[in-house]
Amino acid sequence: MEQMKYSDTAFAVSIDPAQVLCEVHANQVELPKRTVREHIEYALDHPIGAGPIEEAVQPGDKVCIIISDVTRRWQQPSAYLPVLVDRLNRAGIPDEDLLILCATGTHRQQTEEEHIALVGEELYRRIKFRDHNCDDKEHLTFVGTSSRGTPVWLDSYAMACDKIILTGGVVYHFLAGFGGGRKSVVPGIAGRETINTNHNNALNKGMGSGSNPRVCNGNLSADNPFHTDLVECASFAKPAYLLNVIVDDNYQIIGAFAGDWQKAHAAAAKAVEQLDGVAIPHRAPLVIASAGGYPKDINLYQTSKTLSNALAAVAPGGTVILLSECREGIGDPDCEKLLCGFDTMEDRERALRADFSIGGFVGFLFAETSEHYHLILVTSLPDTVFEKTSIQTAKTLDEALALAAGGNGGSLDGVETILMPHGGSTVPQPQA
Repeated sequence: MEQMKYSDTAFAVSIDPAQVLCEVHANQVELPKRTVREHIEYALDHPIGAGPIEEAVQPGDKVCIIISDVTRRWQQPSAYLPVLVDRLNRAGIPDEDLLILCATGTHRQQTEEEHIALVGEELYRRIKFRDHNCDDKEHLTFVGTSSRGTPVWLDSYAMACDKIILTGGVVYHFLAGFGGGRKSVVPGIAGRETINTNHNNALNKGMGSGSNPRVCNGNLSADNPFHTDLVECASFAKPAYLLNVIVDDNYQIIGAFAGDWQKAHAAAAKAVEQLDGVAIPHRAPLVIASAGGYPKDINLYQTSKTLSNALAAVAPGGTVILLSECREGIGDPDCEKLLCGFDTMEDRERALRADFSIGGFVGFLFAETSEHYHLILVTSLPDTVFEKTSIQTAKTLDEALALAAGGNGGSLDGVETILMPHGGSTVPQPQA
């Protein structure tokens, strides 16, 4: 059995190997060996669901390229933007007709140093660059209301352009199913009211009904209202093209997809699923999942990926042990507020519905999980952080296993167990 990474060390799993149902590892998929530039060129030369990018724009067009902000710098826009801009230049779109708009969503405005880190010194000096501001109502344009009632306010600088090109990276997303694609528009360049209203789709209708289990990793079907509302909201922007990348576990670009903003994104999502969507025989009563060690377990907020993935593997009412040091604490003020600032789940849910944020939802999800499962964290966070929840904490995996045994009549003998050494990136897919 593989050891479970924790911070800068690792713990052995002290259970009988015979009771391990499976270990969840990324699939071995043979991918073309190309440089990053070659990946981007190949994607633009083989568009999905659309003609070449040179046909999507015409000389005289004002073109907005949307990129992700510094929190997603792993997407390496500084590597793919020069290729994209070069193709647009050759299509008759000079630098002065281009705008790079950073999809900050509800995140803070960025520094010039961060701008340069995102796109490179040369492009930053050549092309107009703006951060979106979700609270700058003077520069938001109302474009319509979705069928789910989301009022769609989008960045006026983008909407003033003739063509909008979406860029970014596609990974599993615990609410939207997958990142990338339409998320460049909402939440990327949307107003705060639009973002909050859309994100409330993560909750079931009706106070007290909690989170929607179909709003989850990998679900791009019609029964994920979070995703379907995102698509409808993004369609108001009429994106002309998309360039999305996929990465490996070390955030190195291993593929690119270009073309129609929905079809090319769907192809990228399928590729991510082939890599990280791992079949398991069935759910198990005990799941042990590592966030992946430092820096992946730097804080509790980042550990939400591991929690979400573990929930796809655990049987109803089962036990989840998460290994995450959290040396930098909770990592998000909204997460801390929802987790630590309320005595009951009802109070948490009421606050989240009134002012939804991703961080707040993460705090809510940890607390809600502990109400339905036996949730144990191997962490450096003090017990007091979780005193208003049912979450238990331990300093070592052996201590966590002892707590799990205590909740199972004193023994874990024979209890089927799923091990997730790469819990932050692999998504279990039960086959039964």
